[in-house]
Parts: sequence; C-alpha cells; structure tokens
Amino acid sequence: MTFITLIINPLMYIIPILLAMAFLTLVERKILGYMQLRKGPNIVGPYGLLQPIADGVKLFIKEPVKPSTSSPTLFLLTPTLALTLALILWIPLPMPLTLTDLNLTILFILAVSSLSVYSILGSGWASNSKYALIGALRAVAQTISYEVTLGLIILSLIMFTGAFTLTMFNTAQEAVWLILPAWPLATMWFISTLAETNRAPFDLTEGESELVSGFNVEYAGGPFALFFLAEYTNILLMNALSAILFLGPSFNALTINLSWAVKTMILASMFLWVRASYPRFRYDQLMHLVWKSFLPLTLALIIWHISLPISLAGSPPQI
Repeated sequence: MTFITLIINPLMYIIPILLAMAFLTLVERKILGYMQLRKGPNIVGPYGLLQPIADGVKLFIKEPVKPSTSSPTLFLLTPTLALTLALILWIPLPMPLTLTDLNLTILFILAVSSLSVYSILGSGWASNSKYALIGALRAVAQTISYEVTLGLIILSLIMFTGAFTLTMFNTAQEAVWLILPAWPLATMWFISTLAETNRAPFDLTEGESELVSGFNVEYAGGPFALFFLAEYTNILLMNALSAILFLGPSFNALTINLSWAVKTMILASMFLWVRASYPRFRYDQLMHLVWKSFLPLTLALIIWHISLPISLAGSPPQI
C-alpha cells in the first residue's frame, strides 16, 4: 500500500500541472491567432483541443539528434534537471493547502528557482556550439539580473505580511489585496517575471537573427520537449505566485482554489497579450531596465517600508 501511495501521490501532483501547461500552449496559439486575424490550431480534434497532445507525441517519438562532439551525459541531463526544478517549485504553494509545510517557503522558492541557471548554462556548454553557448550566457545573465529585483520585491512584501510563508500572505490579504498598497512593486514584479521566464518582449535568448534559437538550438525531439515543458511550467508557476503575493485569497474558503485559478489564468492571458503587442528589446535596454530603473526603485521602497511604523507595516517577520 505504501509503495502504491509513493507512486500515485507524485502522479496526482504532476499530471494536473502538465495538463495545464499543455493547454496553456493551445490557448497561447489561439489568442495569438485571433490577435493576428487568423484561426490558430483548429484541425486536430474538435476546435483543435487535441493539438497539444499531438505535438507532445510527435516530439517524443522523434529521433533525439545530438552533436557528435557534445558531452553526452550533460547534454541529456540538463533538460531533465530543468523540468524537475520547475515541478519541485510547486510543492510549497498554498492551494489553499501545501504538499509540504515549510517555515521559509519564500527562501525555498528563491533557492530552487536560482538552480535553473545551471540547467541553462549546462545545456549551452554541453552542446559544444558557439551559438548555444552565447545564448546560454545571455540567458544566465538575464535570469540572474532579474532575480535580484524579484528577491527585493519579495523582501518588501515580507515587511507587509510579517512572515516568510505563503500561507501568511493569504491571511494578510483578507482585508485588502497587496496590489493596492504596493502597486509599484506589483508592476515591477510582473515585468520581472516576464524577463525571468524569457518571455516576449524579453525573449532575447531566442533572438532568431543573432543566435538561431538560443541555448537549446542543438536540441531536438524529447530533450527539446523537456525544455519546452519546463519553460511553460515556470510561466504558470510565476503567475500562480503573483496571484498569491498580490491578489490574495477569496473571501469564501470554499471557492479559494477556484478564485486562485481564475486569477492565475488572467495573469497568464496578460503574458500572451504582451507577447502579441510589444517588439523585442535590445539586450542593453534589458540590462539598463533592471540595473538603472528597477534596482534603485526597489531599494528605495524597501527603505521606505522599513521606516513605516510597526502599526502600519505589521509585526517584524517571523521565521
């Protein structure tokens, strides 16, 4: 019985996330299609609903071609690491109950999300291709830069809530959503999550004219599909985290999961809307945005929040 539980519990946790991710790709292609006055996928299944399944089957049955001079072990290990880290990050999210109750949930999420840098850098280096390596270096620099602002924004929010656990964010927002008193932070957070997940207009690692397709240019078939799954799982995770941090819980405990899912869907739709509306940044503009605009602003807001009276900012953070 214990063995069956050890198999079924992870599957019940992983399958809904992967299904949501698969249909997010369909929603993205449909929304982009209608925004560009075309239909999008509508052949495979009714209204194109089976298109993600067909794409997944096609990718996993293709021959996994790899460069003859690549590092074979690391080349196959890094896509697996990317998807594993993306799924681990869902463990401490309160939906409204967590799979693992951690005292330092925020630190756990920041630490695990930082490890994704190794999968990107490892894949670029293991490909033994100069284009893949340059794309990996750009992706790593972008990810590390925007993690700085994401960490500082979360630190400001911790001063409002007084705890490092995500369940406390639900409790702290019963009266008012944090997006109202902290709207500058919410704006910078949303833009930073776009950059952190390599989404347009910050998808500079996939700049076709310069780098062919970024750090995963040498990947095909199943390993490429794993990177694809990891990317869209991270997009869903960031939107789910944004809903918890800034948009609070439902007032009715019975509908808290439904309201959280709806808020996540709305934020994910905004990701797609931004992709359809804005052109790609230049790389120097991307770095200037984070180091010359977001970093000074977040530091100033942290100093301001520290100076607030305890009666307004809440009790000091509890570990």
